[in-house]
Amino acid sequence: MLTVDETGFIKKGTRSAGVQRQYTGTSGKIDNCQLGVFLAYASPRGRALIDRELYLPTSWTEDPARRADARISEEVVFRTMPALARAMLERAVAAKVPFRWVTGDEVYGQDPSCAAGWPTST
Repeated sequence: MLTVDETGFIKKGTRSAGVQRQYTGTSGKIDNCQLGVFLAYASPRGRALIDRELYLPTSWTEDPARRADARISEEVVFRTMPALARAMLERAVAAKVPFRWVTGDEVYGQDPSCAAGWPTST
């Protein structure tokens, strides 16, 4: 089974890539933080994190000076958390990670881009 979920990293400053005031379950409120999306693998033999993506809000992807200061490549574009999750799942399928189920919370299940379904493995 694969599980997709995001978590927040509370930050004091504004220079770490992706930091802005946004909701994070870490504190249960809008806070100054980074958000990461994670893909975990679970089997009867154990669990492990197998992939991750940093969520970059448009306040970062649309600010060339801020991107340059943080050394974020010009090729990096805004992607929603479900889009980041889909990319990680596609990489898991390409790597032939065996799974039958993908779980995630409402952020992923309610997204229209996921309506067609997640990539699948056999």
